[in-house]
Amino acid sequence: MSMTGPTLPLYFFCHAILFFMNYDIKRSLTVTERNQFGGISDLMAHLLFHRGIVDSISAEKFLKPDYERDIHDPFLLKDAGKAADRIIQAIKDRQKIAIYADYDADGIPGAAMFNDFFKRIGFDNFIIYIPHRHDEGFGLNEVAVGELAEQGVKLIITVDCGISDIQQVDIANGKGMNVIITDHHEPPAQLPAAFAIINHKQTDCAYPDKNLCGSGVAFKLIQAILAKDRLGLKEGHEKWFLDLLGIATLSDMVQLSGENRAFAHYGLSVLRKSPRKGIRRIFSKLKIDQRHLTEDDIGFMLTPRINAASRMGVPMDAFNLLTADNDKDAIFYADHLDGINAERKTAVAVLVKEVKKTLRERDSVNTARVIVLGNPAWRPSLLGLAANSCAQEFDRPVFLWGRDGENVIKGSCRSEGRTSVVELMRAVSTGVLTQFGGHRYSGGFTVHNDMVHFLDQRLNEAFSGLVLSVSMQQKSEFQNESCIDAELAMNDIDQVLYADIARLGPFGTGNPKPTFLFHNVSPLSVRKFGKGGDHIELVFGRGSGGRISAIAFFGATEDWAKKLNPNMPIDLVASLEKSMYRNRAELRLRVIEVGFV
Repeated sequence: MSMTGPTLPLYFFCHAILFFMNYDIKRSLTVTERNQFGGISDLMAHLLFHRGIVDSISAEKFLKPDYERDIHDPFLLKDAGKAADRIIQAIKDRQKIAIYADYDADGIPGAAMFNDFFKRIGFDNFIIYIPHRHDEGFGLNEVAVGELAEQGVKLIITVDCGISDIQQVDIANGKGMNVIITDHHEPPAQLPAAFAIINHKQTDCAYPDKNLCGSGVAFKLIQAILAKDRLGLKEGHEKWFLDLLGIATLSDMVQLSGENRAFAHYGLSVLRKSPRKGIRRIFSKLKIDQRHLTEDDIGFMLTPRINAASRMGVPMDAFNLLTADNDKDAIFYADHLDGINAERKTAVAVLVKEVKKTLRERDSVNTARVIVLGNPAWRPSLLGLAANSCAQEFDRPVFLWGRDGENVIKGSCRSEGRTSVVELMRAVSTGVLTQFGGHRYSGGFTVHNDMVHFLDQRLNEAFSGLVLSVSMQQKSEFQNESCIDAELAMNDIDQVLYADIARLGPFGTGNPKPTFLFHNVSPLSVRKFGKGGDHIELVFGRGSGGRISAIAFFGATEDWAKKLNPNMPIDLVASLEKSMYRNRAELRLRVIEVGFV
């Protein structure tokens, strides 16, 4: 499951802290602290230190990801060897294999990865199954398992799902199929009776990195297979799958540290030269220069289009985009996904407006610790985006529910950034939720029909009694941390500064973009742009005689935008980025907040 973007929780808290704390800035380093970094710039030392990197050795490792050094042995994953042996046996015995993947921008790239792997080794006795989000829901389902058995499948490999599917795995076992689960969601107390379970979050799994995404776990399984038997595949060829893994890692809001940092770094490198026809076509359609691809291009442009496929009922279309092997299919699926993403935006905007209107009309929204709201007419596939928007605006965990095509009450939940929604659902009294899962910040659930009217009460009771993984003291400390990294002047912005900052990327969860305060600056001009005038551009002069733009996409409705005029002194909080619009490199600022002096 994925949220709309990898840095939303951080940016949301930045806004809150700016409002309450009047632009506090992270403290300067002491002389002793600074001396631990050697010859790098003062600003780079400052930024690294406040990311928990405190000396030149750890800085060197962070700034220069190394595939051989940073990628762990796949056999440290519990059951990886057992699973690899079973898959090799199935391949050599020509047994039919089904890849059963989740329908989001984590699971679908993983399915495409296995598709590529099987084809590259000359194995064609496999099928890809991606469930319909609305009609089948998350994870394995009984009907699909039965259909796979009828098609002669002997081995099911899940990607990004399955860890909670006890009954479905039992059915598969009863039909003579083995199930290998690869997943990264939180394991329940009772695990399915699968042939093998590869999930680094199992308590008895020794794998050192607990932050892999679902496709990351799938990639580790492919690594384990190839470590046992190359199956005719050239040494190191699996690195070409890193473009798909990079998409999944950047899409699924996992911590971009350790192994994930290497996956994101090398994933972007491969993506920038990826020959995949569907990827090349959609980047071209979106006017993204593939050679200069960034994590923002993935998180805000590609990911929503992959996820739109399942939200609008056609998950295989996203898979077909990633695996298109001819220009005709690439053009069709790129155009199609772009079109349904536009439809999805409209549907979500209408839903968000309705949800927020209802919430504002309810007195309980002012007192409830957890916001819970539902409507049988709401489509569950769109609720995650609406819940995310509400969690940001109301600064509380949000649970929204609707009814799916099977008449089952399903919903999505999002954290406000402090509360683990998975722990919260675990704390709900039994008999309310029939199924739930997800990550700390994002989850899904189903509800007993006769208990849905008690869901609000039970979630709020659970919140009150829950010992959160982040204690109240830690929460207070977190809210009092400064989001702004440093104060700069407009004249400080140059290519050298940008090159330093770029070395910190890829940015995302656990490694946010540096944010800077520009104090008491006055824009020379303020203008709206875009088809609907939704965006704002501020242009600032510099002492050197040049100019620099600050862009606020969809910022026209912000309160500050309605008040701001040219030559008006402001405090600007922004990040630094390089625009490649129309193939012209230009440094610019991305507006986070504006305050009036």
